[in-house]
Amino acid sequence: MKIIMANDHAAVELKNELKVWLLDQGHEVEDLGIGDGEKADYPDKGEQAARLFMKGGYDYGVLCCGTGIGISISANKVKGIRCALPQNIFAAEAAKEHNDCQFIAFGGRIEYPDKPTDMLNAFLSAKFVGDRHQRRVDKIMAIEN
Repeated sequence: MKIIMANDHAAVELKNELKVWLLDQGHEVEDLGIGDGEKADYPDKGEQAARLFMKGGYDYGVLCCGTGIGISISANKVKGIRCALPQNIFAAEAAKEHNDCQFIAFGGRIEYPDKPTDMLNAFLSAKFVGDRHQRRVDKIMAIEN
């Protein structure tokens, strides 16, 4: 899969951990994020990744900021994007199975009950189940209009 990533200065370490894991799994990664010692605002990074994703060529996006909240909100402002901020493996799976999310966000300052790499694996491995969930996704997307 081809994954787009972005982060701010509060989540460099977590983004790097997730990136290494993705590469080890054989995924291609485009990293729009920043490294140690650099500064970036999460709204800019979330928007940048989401807009590039919407141009096509990517399977999924991974975003990281201090809590994951701000960068996920920013990505969700881009028409067509559904970015989840899961608390655990169950929520990461449901983000795909029920909401057909293309993006997942994490917080570099959050202590998760499950490893973020395990949550990311659950998200990438899950499949959208459609059916009644498609009707609900359609309703979510209709809000943009």
